[in-house]
Amino acid sequence: MKEEHKETQPAHAESQQKAHPGPPHERKNILFTIKEHPLFVEAALVAFIIIFAAGLFYWQDFQGKIYLENAQIQAPIISLGPATSGVLEKLYVNEGDTVSQGQRLALVGNQTITASTHGIIIGIMNVPGQLVTPQSAVVQMIDPDQFRVVGRIQEDKGLADVKPGQRVVFTVDAFGTKQYLGTVESVSMTSRQSDIVFSISNQRQEQEFEVRVLFDNNAYPELKNGMSAKMWIYK
Repeated sequence: MKEEHKETQPAHAESQQKAHPGPPHERKNILFTIKEHPLFVEAALVAFIIIFAAGLFYWQDFQGKIYLENAQIQAPIISLGPATSGVLEKLYVNEGDTVSQGQRLALVGNQTITASTHGIIIGIMNVPGQLVTPQSAVVQMIDPDQFRVVGRIQEDKGLADVKPGQRVVFTVDAFGTKQYLGTVESVSMTSRQSDIVFSISNQRQEQEFEVRVLFDNNAYPELKNGMSAKMWIYK
């Protein structure tokens, strides 16, 4: 019986070895096998080319645009008041109303104040019975067609490379990473006034200039006056 047991033992051990591979030092080195593959060099070369091309594309894209972190959606505010002093008798509009050119907005004495253009009402002097003067802004409105993205750029941060007609991509904080398209309309001819005052310092104050970007307001009706934005100008 012992001899029969000895004869069956090798077969049993062989089946166990097949089911459970040997220790790590007896297994094939996977990395060595990959390196010895006839296509390894070609695959490594292709991977290197892809990584290099991606890096080059990123670098060129980074070098090919100017980033403006401080920007805002703006439109000129139109202030409307009486030609002569009088009592504010009545208001015909509320904030947020959309009005058309020539639409009556308020009555001061016997003077009717009308909209000078189509637009959106952003402010009213809601105090009927008060005496108002020609300097008073009884109604304030904006023309959405005049919406622009206005960014600020320091003179040493790429100002010399910004020109009208360049393509612009911008985002607004209210809508996260959603991208909008525009075109550089103009670059201010004079720097913005700064509140920074240098007393005794050898550091030069870098001046900021405004870049105005035109965009299709009808395509982006969700954009509103005063929204904060960021922009990328493509050289």
